[in-house]
This record gives sequence, structure tokens and C-alpha cells, in this order.
Amino acid sequence: MNEWLKKLVGQLKELWSKWSTVQKIILFAVVGVIITGIVLLLSFSSSPDMVPLISSPITDSAQLNRISIALDKEGIEHKITEDGKIYVQDRNTARRMVAVLMREDLIPKETSPWDVFKMDRWSLTDFERNINLREAITKNLEQHIEALDDVDSAKVTLVLPEDKLFQEDQNPVSASIILTPKPGSDITSNRKKIEGIVKLVKFAVEGLSDDNLVISDQSGVVLNDFADFADFDRLELSKRQLKEKSNLENQYKKQIFSELSQIFGPDRVSILKVDIALDFNKETVKTEEHYPIVTKEDNPSTPYDESSYVLSISRSTEKTSESFKGTGFNPEGPPGQEGQTPPAYKELDNLVGNYQKNSTIQNEEVNTRNIVEEKSPWTIKRITIGAALDGTWKREYDDKGVLQVEKNGSIKRSYTPVPDDQLKKAKTLVEHAIGFDRKRGDSVSVETLQFDRSAQFRAEDEKFKAQQRMQQTIIFSIIGVAVLIIAFIIFRIISREMERRRRLREEELARQHQMMREAALKSAEEEEMDVAMSVEERARMEMQENAINMAREHPEDVAQLIRTWLVEE
Repeated sequence: MNEWLKKLVGQLKELWSKWSTVQKIILFAVVGVIITGIVLLLSFSSSPDMVPLISSPITDSAQLNRISIALDKEGIEHKITEDGKIYVQDRNTARRMVAVLMREDLIPKETSPWDVFKMDRWSLTDFERNINLREAITKNLEQHIEALDDVDSAKVTLVLPEDKLFQEDQNPVSASIILTPKPGSDITSNRKKIEGIVKLVKFAVEGLSDDNLVISDQSGVVLNDFADFADFDRLELSKRQLKEKSNLENQYKKQIFSELSQIFGPDRVSILKVDIALDFNKETVKTEEHYPIVTKEDNPSTPYDESSYVLSISRSTEKTSESFKGTGFNPEGPPGQEGQTPPAYKELDNLVGNYQKNSTIQNEEVNTRNIVEEKSPWTIKRITIGAALDGTWKREYDDKGVLQVEKNGSIKRSYTPVPDDQLKKAKTLVEHAIGFDRKRGDSVSVETLQFDRSAQFRAEDEKFKAQQRMQQTIIFSIIGVAVLIIAFIIFRIISREMERRRRLREEELARQHQMMREAALKSAEEEEMDVAMSVEERARMEMQENAINMAREHPEDVAQLIRTWLVEE
């Protein structure tokens, strides 16, 4: 082991001797940073943890400064973070300072109202706890109500009375809320929104009833007095009924228009009016029905009906029979008193009579069925429909199939109204579509009318005139192009003829000059004159002879060559 250590120390010394000064400085700096980091880590880990004074951050810098000054007065060491949270040494300190801040009204409004229950001290009484509970519920309610989109601010006043021994002596829980609606909000006239706030408050406060809750706006107008909403409810009900009536009329109108459009075309059908009278009265009908008693069911496998029934069955029967023969007995009064028998019956005393009485009471049972029928939310009282059908417009053509045109250039048309048999069929179709009921007072009218199609015809006439103008333009263009072509051809023919004549004239002049030259040479030869010709003259004569020969063989090429020379000159 000692040898290994000696060897390791020797290697380190050898390595240290090889390092430069810069490398040694870097090594010392790294070791110092590592030691400093370990020391700071140990110091921070050994320091006590800090707890937040208030759970939510404080965004108001002025409020944050006031809380910091109050903590400094109490001698509390604290730390404020960048996000606005305040930290103190321990939880007991946080609870004590929350009570102090609550007493001095330094708890921000945007913080949680339940932070007041963080304080824990022996001197806290039940009264103070109840006060803190009421304040927490109040602040929590205000935050809930202000979270609604229609509320700008809310002020809640809550009364939680002390518990009494007897229920009749107990004071009720009461609350009052003042709402400030946002601009453009309809919360003051929307009953559903007010009812939602009422339920929100009732569920948050135990024992609170509707009679002990008052909600008003900033002007003092009570909003939860729903007795004043009766007129508003009637107005809303009327709006819903009118909307239901309009939707039903549009449904009938769309259905009728769709059916007639498939037959006559959409541009020939017009639904003038669909009026449906609805009855929105609620009605419940109770009916008691008596029906026969089936004693034998029908066998479905047989082709005939073998069932039997009776109208009723006997449940109980009571019969009484009484018969009497002999002298009648008329009782008298007590001894010594005159009897109370009327004189008419006294005359019949001691007569032989015959008395007989028969009575039969029979109770029958029948099948009974009670039917309670509640009608739909609305019923149709009457349907009135008016529809108009346009006839057909046709363009007129002559015997050759050419379209006829008026003097002003418009298309000539003829109108044919809808025949009566088709009107009757269309009316029958509409009646079947709406479930026509004459007893209900329904009315359906389908007539033929000539629709105003002046705009449509004007557009068609303009299109027709534009087509006519286009055809005329094309024809005139073709004629103009043909005239230009013919003129060009005639010009070419005339120019060629003039060129040919000019060429013949030049050839004739050249031939005459050649003849004159030959005649001169011939005369000179005859006169035995020695004509000395230079080399240039002979070359010019040979060139002239070649040009004459070429002009005779290729006159067009020579003419083009001469024309080029003239242009260059």
C-alpha cells in the first residue's frame, strides 16, 4: 500500500512539474469554485425554510410596501420575491402577522379570503372566529360574483345571527348584494342570470332564504323581486310563441314551394302568405271509458272471429218480497187518549185487505278505463295559404324557324296562362301538404298571375342584341378581310403586269442599242477602219452580252437585280 502511495505521489509530482503556470492557475481556480459551492450549499441547506405570508402574489406595489412597513414595525424578518410574494421565517409567524394585517385592513382584495384562518393564537375568541368566518364568506362571494362576465363589481353584506335556544327566537340569516353591471350587459333585465346569482348565494350561505336576500343595482333598483317580472315574462312568452309561429309558417312555406317548384319551376311559383293561427292554451282532458268484458279470446289461427263478450257481469243482487192478507190493524194512542189515525184511514178500519210488495236490486260491473290526456304545447286553429303561379312565356318563330324580333330589336314573346285543371291540381296538392281541414276553417287559394319579368326580358334582350352585334361584327370583319385579300391579289396581278411590260420595254431598248452598235461596227468594218479596242471595252462588251443572254433566259432574276441596283443608287 505504501509503495502504491509513493508511486501515486511520484506520478503527481512528475505531472505537476510538466504543467505550465497557466494550467496550475486554472486548477487552483476550479478547486476554489468547487469548495465555495459546497460551502454555500451547506449553508443554504442548513438555514431554516421560509413560508409564504399570503398564498397569492400581490401585484400592487403600494400595497406591498405598506405590508412590508407593517412587518418592519413588528420586527419580522421577511423576503419579497419578484412575483410579489412575501415570505417569513416560519408558519407561526405567518399566522400571527396575518391576524395583524387583518386587523389593520392590509389584506389585499385579490388574495384568498380564507388566509385569515392561518392565524393561530391563544387569545382568539369565538366571536373573532365568527367575524373571520363571515368576512371570508363575504369576500369569497364577492369574488365569485365578480367572476361573472356581466358584473363589473359586487358588494356583499352578510348577517349571520347568533344561535338561540328556541327556534322561534332565532333570527334568520340575511344578505344584501349591490351589483354594478358592465356596460352593455343585460343582467338587470335577464331573469335567468339573476336567478343564477340567487342560487349561487343560497348555496354558499347556509340557512339563507329568498325572502331574506336582496339584490339591487347601483341605482337601488331591486333585481330579484320577480313579482315585477310578470309583464316581462308575458313579453318573453309572447316572443317565444311568435317565434314558434314564424318557424312553423316558414316550414310550411318551404315545403309548399319545394313541391310546386318541382312541377312548375322555381321562377313560376310565389307563396304570397302562409298564416297559421295557433292555440297555446294548455288543456288537460280526463275521460272515463266503459267497454265490454271479453269472456273468450279470439283464436288468431282461425279465419273467423270466435271471441265473445258481455256488456257487464252481476256483482251483487238484493231481492225483497212482502205479501199481506186479512184485516188491517190501526194502532190507537195510549189508554184514555184519542188515537192519531186520520179519519180517512179510520173508515177503512176492520176491513179485509190484500197487500203485496216485490223489490229487486242488482249491481252490475263493467270495465272502466280512466284516460288523462294532456294536449301538446300548441294546436293549429286555422291555416290560410295564398299562392300564385305564373304562366309560360314562349319565343315566337316564323315558318323557317327564324326568331321573330320587335321593331325596337327585342325578342317577340307570347304568354300562356296556367290552365284551370292544373290550378285545381295544384290547390289539391297544397291542401294535402298542409292537412286541409274544412271544419277547422282552413283556406287555400291558388291563382294564376302574370309575374313582372321586365327585368329578366330586358336582360335577355340585351344579351340577344349583343349576340346580334357580335354576329354582324364578325360578318363585316370577314367581308373586310376578303376585300383586303382580293385587293391585294389584284394589286399583285397589276404590279406583275406592269413589271413585265417594263421589262419588255427595257429589253427592246437594249436590243435596239445592240443593233445600233452592231451596225456601227459593221459600217466601220466596211470602211476598213481599224478599231482598236481596249481590254476594258472588250470586258464590258462580254459582260453586256452575258447580261443580255441572262435577261433572255431568266428575265425575272435580271429585273430583280436591276431593281436592287436602282434602290442602292
